Amino acid sequence: MELVDILPYAVFGCFAIIGWVIFNMFSAKDSRASERLDELKSPSSRALEKEGQGVGKMLEKAAPALSKAMQPKTELEENALKVKLANAGFNSPNATSIFLAVKFASMVVGFLAGGGFGMIKYGLTQNGIISIVVGAGAGMFLPDLILKFLKKQRCEKIFLSLPDALDLLVVCVEAGLGLDAAMRRVSEELSDTAPDLCREFDLCNLQLQMGRQRREVLHDLGVRSGVDDLKALAAILIQADKFGSSVAQALRVQSDSMRVKRSQLAEERAAKTAVQMIFPLVLFIFPGIFVVLVGPAAISMINNLLNK
Repeated sequence: MELVDILPYAVFGCFAIIGWVIFNMFSAKDSRASERLDELKSPSSRALEKEGQGVGKMLEKAAPALSKAMQPKTELEENALKVKLANAGFNSPNATSIFLAVKFASMVVGFLAGGGFGMIKYGLTQNGIISIVVGAGAGMFLPDLILKFLKKQRCEKIFLSLPDALDLLVVCVEAGLGLDAAMRRVSEELSDTAPDLCREFDLCNLQLQMGRQRREVLHDLGVRSGVDDLKALAAILIQADKFGSSVAQALRVQSDSMRVKRSQLAEERAAKTAVQMIFPLVLFIFPGIFVVLVGPAAISMINNLLNK
């Protein structure tokens, strides 16, 4: 395919992006009352970019219609999808429908891209049909891969920031603060260094203020985070609240075990470094050293053979 064939598609893409930007710039904003209601629903919305404007608002309105074809068949599958989205940081009530709508739109885009490439390259043949199927399948599974990557990245961030948050939580509890006030204080102090964990604490505080039982809130905290250590912490706090034992002591024990686990993980990654460095050494560094050391001797041998 030559540059002249690709030029119309590039021009169309540029005009589409420009139209998208202009539409977002001139789209009407929500009223201050609506923004305040959104902030009450999500306490971390002030730190995030305001949603519900421009193309995002259109996608949110069109999500129920686009996601009908890909709705989970059973309630168990729907709950599993909600847990995956919550583990990746998407806790809004419309997260499931928006994700399914994005998945459907991605499949359509993959179908059109694969169909266009197949028709231009192969025509209406078997290879063209295969390219259509491959494009639609890749577009359908791409959102799942992105969601899995976001979930893994967020869980790792929460795991690495959890020992420091537990230390500060222990200090706050031993200073006389209750667990709710201590979580609020930790979320205020660590909002810059551990934003994901602080958002979870903020959501827990909001649910407690709305009257939910502490056991349910802590259980949901462990499920939403997707981190096994945070699930264990939630179980320990539930038992401490149930039997009336010392919360500070339970937090201190969990903090010590988390710090040991984090140091062991760092030692494990450091031990793997020597093995992982073998392939870059062999592929990139060793050929250069080989040329520098053996090159002059090889040139001398070639010259001697030619002179003879």
